[in-house]
Amino acid sequence: MAKLIYKSEEEIELIRRSADVLSRTLAEIAKEIKPGVKTIALDKLAFSFIQDNGGTPAFLNYNGFPYSLCISVNDQIVHGFPSEYELKDGDIISVDGGVVLNGYISDSAYTFGVGELRPEVEQLLKVTKESLYKGVSQAVVGKRVGDISYAVQDHVQEYGYGIVKELVGHGVGIELHEKPEVPNYGQRGKGNKLERGMVIAVEPMINLGKAGVKFWDDGWTVSTIDAKPSAHFEHTVAINKGEPDILTTFSFIDEVLNKKG
Repeated sequence: MAKLIYKSEEEIELIRRSADVLSRTLAEIAKEIKPGVKTIALDKLAFSFIQDNGGTPAFLNYNGFPYSLCISVNDQIVHGFPSEYELKDGDIISVDGGVVLNGYISDSAYTFGVGELRPEVEQLLKVTKESLYKGVSQAVVGKRVGDISYAVQDHVQEYGYGIVKELVGHGVGIELHEKPEVPNYGQRGKGNKLERGMVIAVEPMINLGKAGVKFWDDGWTVSTIDAKPSAHFEHTVAINKGEPDILTTFSFIDEVLNKKG
């Protein structure tokens, strides 16, 4: 994990531009998600869209990662490889992407449902997305990382979900992974103090079943230990006074999903 890097107001605006391209990329992906679509096709779409908008995929070749997106289906938590797998009715698919634009990096993820979902899976997605915003609400000057962590944990634990502990949120902006680490569990008032100029990725990874994870032989993919579904939502957030400054947005995705009905 790299060092803690403070950003100027000008740099935060440049990260915001990167985040805009990333947010619109995920919306382009949202348009294509349906039964029969191969996940590798989504990766190719993201690569083209990001390049067409002046950016480069932050994940491509990062520590040897061979794709533009991490695409994790069903029991895969994060870092899944796009493949020839065809989406099926009832699947869930976490799409995690990053964009480098003018040297500044954004990071965001969204878990989509494919067709009709089982009610308990629908609820997992809803609660995990809610927990993201509970955590983000604490991302303001004067709070601590533990306040974010506790807010996520407090929201999901009443449902009996497993909170992934081996993988965490992180600082972002100049490098893809900076300090501080931002776990999805913890104690209020603990951890790094949040200060103006910090930019972090808040990203709850929540399992329908147990919290345990399994690391695949490909060196990247992480899945649940009990083969039950996992959900993942992520925003890039600049620390500000009063209220958080969310640099990425799901509004473009919402527009697409509302049109799809």
